[in-house]
Amino acid sequence: MDGGTAITSGRTALGIEFGSTRIKAVLIGPDHAPLAVGSHDWENQLVDRLWTYSLEDVWSGVQESVAALTEDVRRRHGVELAGVGALGVSAMMHGYLAFDADGELLAPFRTWRNTNTGRAAERLSAEFGCNIPHRWSVAHLYQAVLDREEHVGRVDHLTTLAGYVHWQLTGEKVLGVGDASGIFPIGADGGYDATMLARFDQLAAEAGVELTLAELLPTIAVAGQPAGTLTEAGARLLDPTGALRPGVPLCPPEGDAGTGMVATNSVAPRTGNVSAGTSVFAMVVLERELAEVHRELDLVTTPAGDPVAMVHCNNGASELNAWAGLFAEFARALGAEADAAQVFETLFAAALSGASDCGGMLAYNYLSGEPITEFEEGRPLFLRSPDSPLDLGTFMRTHLFSSLATLRIGMDVLQKSEGVRLDRMFAHGGMFKTEGVAQRFLAAAIDTPVAVGDVAAEGGAWGIAVLAAFAAGRAPEQSLPEYLDTEVFAGASLTTAEPDPADVAGFDAFMVRYVAALPVERAAVDHVAVGDRQTDLTPSADTTEEQPA
Repeated sequence: MDGGTAITSGRTALGIEFGSTRIKAVLIGPDHAPLAVGSHDWENQLVDRLWTYSLEDVWSGVQESVAALTEDVRRRHGVELAGVGALGVSAMMHGYLAFDADGELLAPFRTWRNTNTGRAAERLSAEFGCNIPHRWSVAHLYQAVLDREEHVGRVDHLTTLAGYVHWQLTGEKVLGVGDASGIFPIGADGGYDATMLARFDQLAAEAGVELTLAELLPTIAVAGQPAGTLTEAGARLLDPTGALRPGVPLCPPEGDAGTGMVATNSVAPRTGNVSAGTSVFAMVVLERELAEVHRELDLVTTPAGDPVAMVHCNNGASELNAWAGLFAEFARALGAEADAAQVFETLFAAALSGASDCGGMLAYNYLSGEPITEFEEGRPLFLRSPDSPLDLGTFMRTHLFSSLATLRIGMDVLQKSEGVRLDRMFAHGGMFKTEGVAQRFLAAAIDTPVAVGDVAAEGGAWGIAVLAAFAAGRAPEQSLPEYLDTEVFAGASLTTAEPDPADVAGFDAFMVRYVAALPVERAAVDHVAVGDRQTDLTPSADTTEEQPA
């Protein structure tokens, strides 16, 4: 079946993902291959010291993405996009979207990037006996309770960005279990942990707020379950022209971590993936429960509900992008025009010749706070010892190592303290598009084989489209791992990098200096103020999407 026929006959699935810097729509056919793509760039804003996006930007951005996809369908296949066979929505996990009984937003959307929830996260972790990270929705809610925010008593519904968009498209307040596991801990029965829910209500009452948290949270669904259909109003939200028909079945909305696992076929035990963009995080599917509670590790789930240890670092490749932009500006000043692909490829390739231990150079990529290293705010920082050479290769290797350093701290807890074994990690994101560089350094950082390939070329938007296709067309009793292995990834081509002993030793030496010099980063946070006129610290490009090299 050619693409045009698949589109006109409705044998397609549409995935929409709201990433940190891009809203992306991907249309796939019966063989799960992308047929068309559309996207829209957006940026978070720092408003009153909180990272946020406006809901107006949510809808204008998704409409731009769908319009771009519709045009791509027309250009590639010569047909009009009037309907799709299935639909799924994914977005950045965690954060805080609270609505009243009339569906009105009660406070600006607080994203995963905010680290103002320290008191709440610490208290809930102690009370629940499990790690509650700063960015989880329940931490945001409890912090609002502790801060006596006026709106808390009027909260009727609490959800994530994916849950909000899905609700507006279908009228259903539902959430995939993977995304729900970033709202509140999941119990053994696959629902929100009942004991912890009751304890939260008690804690809120002690702080003077009467609520029943279970009544505020979305219903949980697992991969493969139906989760509503596109309403006429929802169709207009995606396509104001009215060309897109309602009635499309939707799969449960998921978080970007879950769709990344699907996009890399990392949903079975002893597999995992690393996603590198504005943030960088690892997802490792567990064979057994962890022996202890670790603040560096989140316990979440796959979209099918299997337990996962997550190492989430707020700061990923944005500082790399900033330096690449500076070098590109310098090249233009010399009269040498270079596109983004050339700039990244040249800089990344240079890192291969750098000193294996970064030769005394250090960098901290902290544009925002970093809970793993206990920073509530960040200040990007580069420093070197007086006797360290300042050459391009070592400079770039230092920044690439820096983008993986906090991840390494969390992975050490998982691999060394808990003894978790991995057969393979899959890496995806723009950082890994330059062949053999970031992949090699990640293998050294975690001393584990790292695979890359074209299977995740369209990222989480493709992953949620696959989940939509799974919900609409899977065979009875077919599990998600079976579906991915036999129908999606059969014959996929991967390239695997084994850890190089010299790189491993070099990264180890770099990490000793990195941890020892964290007080320098602390001093920068304490003594370098953020100017009042500075509203956005995030570069406009995100290497998850932008680096074409």
